[in-house]
Amino acid sequence: MAQADHQVFEIRGFRLQRGMTLPRATLAYKTYGKLAADRSNVILYPTSYGAQHGDTEWLIGPGRVLDPTEWFIVIPNMFGNGLSTSPSNVEPPYGPGRFPQITHWDNVEAQRLLLEQVFGVENLAMAYGWSMGAQQALHWGAIHPDRVARICAVCGSARTSIHNRVFLEGVRATLTGDPAWRGDHFAEHPVRGLRAMGRVYAGWAMSQAFYRERLFEKAGFASVEDFIVRSWEANFLRRDAHDLLASLDTWLASDISDNALYGGDLKRALGAITARSIVMPSRTDLYFTPEDSALETAMMPNAEYRPIESIWGHRAGNPVFNPEDEAVLRKAVCDLLEGSPA
Repeated sequence: MAQADHQVFEIRGFRLQRGMTLPRATLAYKTYGKLAADRSNVILYPTSYGAQHGDTEWLIGPGRVLDPTEWFIVIPNMFGNGLSTSPSNVEPPYGPGRFPQITHWDNVEAQRLLLEQVFGVENLAMAYGWSMGAQQALHWGAIHPDRVARICAVCGSARTSIHNRVFLEGVRATLTGDPAWRGDHFAEHPVRGLRAMGRVYAGWAMSQAFYRERLFEKAGFASVEDFIVRSWEANFLRRDAHDLLASLDTWLASDISDNALYGGDLKRALGAITARSIVMPSRTDLYFTPEDSALETAMMPNAEYRPIESIWGHRAGNPVFNPEDEAVLRKAVCDLLEGSPA
């Protein structure tokens, strides 16, 4: 068996926001760089939907978006992603079909415990995230406003919009339309449903202009079908379908104000984020729209709205194949961190 490239933090008796308790919760994480003696150089970089740390760590490196020669970067794997506690690996009494509701409040609380108990860190130099990672970064800013100095929220939201919920429910219906679905679990790996899910995602995650300009060819694919099969279908086929559904539920429930601190008042929750922030939607994102991001940013007292002018849709925020968009992200991070002690 290959040796794991990450570490695991264990939490006993982890009480979830919705009232259930995980007797043993595990948070898988990986670090990059060196923690400063005064612990002032920590960047938290949570994972996104269906992703594990290895899928997004490509932007960490000298001269990349996050530079480990200056910063201590921590990637905590989100609950439900197959590495941290998830339906595919949880201990009884939970498991596929009986996995409790996980919220970003739970993710943030576990991350706080990890930082405090493993590294002795209470304050973040920056929370950086893309997609569901951006949701977690904004949750950090609202839940712990005195602990986060900066936020870079890329292609995400403070609250899942109605339109985004419609998309997500469509994804759920597509996946659970597989014949292996038994109402609360899959009897076997749902290959047909996962392939269908990948095709739905391919139409939403990339913009109309991306396909019109045939940018899949720039990314190294021979055709649209090649792009969908090798990139989108393959991406979901490698994951456990129960994990994907659990993470989908977390996404659907995402709302920085849905807690005892703010009682559902999104304006008050956004107004409590004092971190110097840059909110970066993609101009062509079809489910985290720039219009929604502009409305949320306007309610943040110390935030800049800086859209990514790109036709790569949602993937402009994770530009593996697009150095132009990566440069935009790198510039935003440099602007936020300019003059910092590290």
